[in-house]
Amino acid sequence: MTTREQVEITGKAREKMLAAIALVQASIRKLHPYDERHLYSPDEAEPYDALSDRFLRAVELCLKFFRAYERLQFAEESETLRDQLNRMEKLGLVSSVELWFQMRDVRNRIVHDYLPQDIKQLYDDMMGTLGTELSACADAVRQLVFHSP
Repeated sequence: MTTREQVEITGKAREKMLAAIALVQASIRKLHPYDERHLYSPDEAEPYDALSDRFLRAVELCLKFFRAYERLQFAEESETLRDQLNRMEKLGLVSSVELWFQMRDVRNRIVHDYLPQDIKQLYDDMMGTLGTELSACADAVRQLVFHSP
């Protein structure tokens, strides 16, 4: 693959990632904190479900962008996700490797945490620390300039 092709792939991955993060941000702006004491109707729960889906998609698209950007910058891929995230942390695209593992783990926790207070914590995290991390990542990625020969 040529450098020009890799620049194009990386640029498209960035566009998809940024669009997905914008959807997460839109969901967060609309939502009130989750109330574990409230029995949500399906219609009331739908915006929280949308946030979950959008969040998971954004994280996956970030990881795809990181893979493409890593290939562009280093002409190789890390053997593990941890190595890749360590590289992204050194480049200033993520603030914490452990936070990104937590972000990636959100899907499993949403699926398996049935207690309302556990679900509340997940939504609080997505609307707080994890959402802030996605926004900061988007800001850092917007600053990147790709060059092709």
